[in-house]
Amino acid sequence: MISLSFQGLAAVLPLTLTLYFVYWFMSGAERLLVPYVPAEYYFPGLGIITASLVILLTGLLVNVFFIEWIVSTANRQVEKIPLVKSIFGAIRDTLTVFKISDKGNNKAVVSVEIKSDMHLIGFVTADQVATDLFGDDEKIGVYIPLSYQIGGYTLYVNRHQVTKLDIGVEEAMRIALTGGVKANN
Repeated sequence: MISLSFQGLAAVLPLTLTLYFVYWFMSGAERLLVPYVPAEYYFPGLGIITASLVILLTGLLVNVFFIEWIVSTANRQVEKIPLVKSIFGAIRDTLTVFKISDKGNNKAVVSVEIKSDMHLIGFVTADQVATDLFGDDEKIGVYIPLSYQIGGYTLYVNRHQVTKLDIGVEEAMRIALTGGVKANN
């Protein structure tokens, strides 16, 4: 009986949480916009369209040199505030992990050999940091995410312990975060 209940929960929960998040985002965008738009110009969905456009334009603008400079200056100022810098840094670093690219040898999906019969999936994050910390050009930084939580370890390992994997970042992150468990489709 408990097994059936868990199976039902596992079937319904991902879709329910996804739909709730979409509803939450859309209704929040609508509530933010309604006070600023005259009633004759407002139509349902204007908030989500506006929010999507603002996010898209922000993404385009942060790549312009002057705007990039303003953003980095603002980030440096925020990093000077004692409690705020911890929260800000954690959020920024977490988003950076999900921004890892498939291109080139850097930031690649890799397998790290811990022992001859033990491997972990990770992401190459920083060659230069390992060199600066340890004075060893053979060491590289590899981020190892923990299963079922947002967090992980950065290991500094020798290059010979690392093997590039031929899978995408998104698939590797899903495997690492779920412990390799696949949902039945």
